[in-house]
Amino acid sequence: MICSSITASSASLRQGLISMSRGLTLQKIGGDWTVGVRGLASSSTFDTVGVVGLGLMGHGICQMAAASGAHSSIIAYEAEQRFLDKGKERIEGSMNKLLSKGKITQEEADSTLGRINFTTDITALKDVDFVVEAVIENIDLKKDLYGNLGSMCKPETIFASNTSSLSITEMAHMSGRPENFVGVHFFNPVQLMKLVEVIKTDLTDPVVFDKAYNWVGDIGKVAVSCRDTPGFIVNRLLIPNLTQAMLMLDRGDASIKDIDISMQLGAGYPMGPLHLADYVGLDTCFYIIEGWTDKFPDEPAFVMPEILKEKMKKGDLGRKTGKGFYLWDGDKRGDPAI
Repeated sequence: MICSSITASSASLRQGLISMSRGLTLQKIGGDWTVGVRGLASSSTFDTVGVVGLGLMGHGICQMAAASGAHSSIIAYEAEQRFLDKGKERIEGSMNKLLSKGKITQEEADSTLGRINFTTDITALKDVDFVVEAVIENIDLKKDLYGNLGSMCKPETIFASNTSSLSITEMAHMSGRPENFVGVHFFNPVQLMKLVEVIKTDLTDPVVFDKAYNWVGDIGKVAVSCRDTPGFIVNRLLIPNLTQAMLMLDRGDASIKDIDISMQLGAGYPMGPLHLADYVGLDTCFYIIEGWTDKFPDEPAFVMPEILKEKMKKGDLGRKTGKGFYLWDGDKRGDPAI
């Protein structure tokens, strides 16, 4: 069920309104009216959506779901008030930027924020149709969360994890409703990055998967489908690429500068792999590789470079600490650090 959209003229907008009952959705994004066309067999739109965790990723997911106009309300949940307040500030800050650039009107900003119910009461999620989890990558924390949600939410509620590296299948079993569980992996920053990987397990109900897949289109993103495999599509290809560059440093094959220039000029990359690793965070790379090597010790693509271990021990984590493979001044990259 492919979701497509077209920017409507006044005439097509009137026709779209007439046809909505036959499977069209209508929403206003950034000042333009958009008609979304969905498969007629089933609707992908959820009336109410819950977002658990309003950190770097969660606040963006919450904002995009609210701004889409596809839902009557968004329940934004954090366990602690300080994290809830921070998430709300991030959404408001993002909306203010859009306002200052003329991307949205004050009315649209108010409407988006008005759809979000910020709460520290987890029971507010019990009647939502779709829950997106975006808490930190701690499997024990997620186990407790999904245990609570699985026993509390209505039986038809669909759960989706935004994890980038943990097993969707494992979390599906934790929820007690594996047939109603998928992955929806967004990319940072959520407001700008169009791609969302939608992950299915061997136990996912196909109807549930279709709803989650089409929901991604409903909120203005581009969905791709993947089985539950380590790293899904992007990270499964990207992280081994970064580690191979680091292994070249381990062996003394080439310098940081020459490796990155080679991939920029020879392969057309916008930045080299070591530059990118610094930008992503060397700690993030380390923990992903550590998890993969622990769970899949016989997979030759999953290797921990010695230089990455050394960087972790020194606390040289890349852009976030001012030093990694390069020296950094905020977001400005300097010379190679070694």
